[in-house]
Amino acid sequence: MFKVTPADRPEFLAGDETRLREIFHPGKHQLKLNYSLAHGTLPAGQRSKRHVLTSSEVYYFISGRGRFTIDDQVTPIEAGTTIYVPPGGQQCVENTGESDVEFLCLVDPAWRIEDETILE
Repeated sequence: MFKVTPADRPEFLAGDETRLREIFHPGKHQLKLNYSLAHGTLPAGQRSKRHVLTSSEVYYFISGRGRFTIDDQVTPIEAGTTIYVPPGGQQCVENTGESDVEFLCLVDPAWRIEDETILE
């Protein structure tokens, strides 16, 4: 068994300017996984930088309200929303609410810095 809580992982500012805690990463933890999983937050009134990954991503929103953009498609997000981002999709998330947007982000294959490009 491998148990983790967000408090077990240090928070850092990601390249897209969301606050992340890496929960599982096969390159950093002795786990037989092909994906990575992070817990993220974005403060009220903020927007992440547009970015693109060569891997696919799945976002599951835990709390907050906002908008998610992939390429030129914009959709509202709230608690319980799940978004799939295909490889190469230009993306950003915007918090339009009054509290943090909180989410889980699964990246497959696992996130690597060389697979991400910040576009702004």
